[in-house]
Amino acid sequence: MAGIKELRGRITSVGNIRQITRAMEMVATTKLRRFQDRAVSSRPYSQEITGLVARLCRVLGDGAANQPLLRPGAGEKTLALVVTSDRGLCGAYNSNLLRVLEIWRKKHGRAVDYMVYGRKGFGYMDRRDFEITRYIKEPGLELTDYRSAAISARMLAREFLSGKYRDVVLVFTAFESMVRYKPQVVTLLPVSPDELLSEAEETRKSETLLEPDAGQIFDSLVPRYLETRVYNALLESLTSEYASRRFAMTNATDAASEMRHELRGKYNKLRQEKITKELLDIVGGVEALK
Repeated sequence: MAGIKELRGRITSVGNIRQITRAMEMVATTKLRRFQDRAVSSRPYSQEITGLVARLCRVLGDGAANQPLLRPGAGEKTLALVVTSDRGLCGAYNSNLLRVLEIWRKKHGRAVDYMVYGRKGFGYMDRRDFEITRYIKEPGLELTDYRSAAISARMLAREFLSGKYRDVVLVFTAFESMVRYKPQVVTLLPVSPDELLSEAEETRKSETLLEPDAGQIFDSLVPRYLETRVYNALLESLTSEYASRRFAMTNATDAASEMRHELRGKYNKLRQEKITKELLDIVGGVEALK
């Protein structure tokens, strides 16, 4: 059994750890609220632009098949953009995403090239047989804004139109609530008109006057739609990361509090036993002198 001095040191160490995890929990909570507000505020724009692209696809009709972004690419490979975190201590956030990626990879059946956000995902994939074509290191995911996401979206579209790839997918964590965030693999390119119509939940039946014409508007609008999809994926992944980190730090703080309470109990018990033993020795010595 540990001595009093050792228990006192362990209590101090656990208390210090509890202070650190508590501080990290508070930081994660603050950042979570900020990124959650950004994710929620971007959804109306995302829904509206999705609805606009869906209506254009409906207006174009059979002519939509002539749009290069609406049909499979000429290549045989798939390009995947994987979004993970730069830092750890966020629970099972990265492991859950990478597990979903491994399952999808086994079922996919075609060769895949990868573009990676996040140091944790890059480290995992670099140690295995993943074909990484680009590691997006700068700017960091936490500093990514719409402009940076737009650059990534244009890069994905350019690779798709080059004829090297058949399709482009996003692998990210969708934020649903403070305690629920789901890793998923979604197709970014080619754009599916049927999927757009279901997402937009189109209810307008009236004719829309388009100027100059639906084809030109479509060519201008689809790149914005792709940029919005990529930006939302990055933003929801970042929000999910901090939600997971907050949950992990809360659990770590609670565990440290329980451990500290248990160690204090052992310390007090051992200290009382020592005091009792010393009192018995004193009483025994007094009786021996009589």
